[in-house]
Amino acid sequence: MAPPKTLNLALQGGGAHGAFTWGVMDRILEDDRIQIAAISGTSAGAMNAVVAADGLVRGGKAAAREKLESFWRAVSVAGTFSPIQRTPLDKLQGNWSLDNSPGFIMSDIMSRFFSPTQMNPFGINPLRDILVDHVDFDNVCGCTEMKVFVAATNVETGQVKVFDRTHLNADMVMASACLPYMYEAVEIDGVPYWDGGFTGNPPLMSLYRETGCSDTAIVQINPIKTSGAPTQAREILNRMNEITFNTSLLKDLKALALIKRLLAEGSLDSAKYHDINLHLVECQEQLEPLGASSKMNSEWAFLEHLRDLGRQTAESWLATNYEHIGKKSTLDLDDLFEDGDPFGLL
Repeated sequence: MAPPKTLNLALQGGGAHGAFTWGVMDRILEDDRIQIAAISGTSAGAMNAVVAADGLVRGGKAAAREKLESFWRAVSVAGTFSPIQRTPLDKLQGNWSLDNSPGFIMSDIMSRFFSPTQMNPFGINPLRDILVDHVDFDNVCGCTEMKVFVAATNVETGQVKVFDRTHLNADMVMASACLPYMYEAVEIDGVPYWDGGFTGNPPLMSLYRETGCSDTAIVQINPIKTSGAPTQAREILNRMNEITFNTSLLKDLKALALIKRLLAEGSLDSAKYHDINLHLVECQEQLEPLGASSKMNSEWAFLEHLRDLGRQTAESWLATNYEHIGKKSTLDLDDLFEDGDPFGLL
């Protein structure tokens, strides 16, 4: 039997939509032909990464899959006590959105007038409790089978901070998931951090510099391209957030595109720079219609739906692209960038 192919995973953040990423990971972990060399993640992607790393140390791939399911089940249980729930009519119509939820509407309005400190003076965050209960960070730091990189945003400088697994803790992961209109900034060594989505969603350059793996698959939650301009206030804000949260990804892709081109031309020292094969695992035709508010929907039925969608997407991606891993990119950068020329140089 041929040795497994190695693959890096780059996991975007996206709240409850991170269950889609769980499904992708579940299918890849199930496949003995694939070995995950490293994961970089932001927000929900970071949580999936550390949960999987803990599981790998405890009992290999099977334990990693079990830990991921246990984590997301706990998220769902905690969500049953939230005032933000679907309306009976939405449930009847099979609509996963929370746009009509009185709790969501009230929370949305209050977040525009009150700071997280004012709305939550005691800093209560059930998600942190779930993370601490389900992840042994000594295992994560000691995971030799897979590297982990977690991105957060330095509030003071506006720059990305990438924490690696050697000193990773719960505060660093919570910093990666700290949306500033919902939670007070997380301080680490006296420095305040917000959600990593602003500056690294997810960080690709750490995977390029710190691993010897030639292939990186981006598990995409936030669409880069959409059709037309939104007209509703909430849709406009959502699209603004998508653009903001994809800016750092596009920047990293542009840098890697330039490296690939200069290597092909022989203009870079191949002893210092290596080529990289880029892949994209996504299902925007299914995720985009769900709406931004559904990222706060933690009902188990919804999380199962997203997990199954992620598994199906990964299954399809593997069937089409497995043979290309280690050989060539399957992400068409010319198609991704509108003019096919990220820097005006290619």
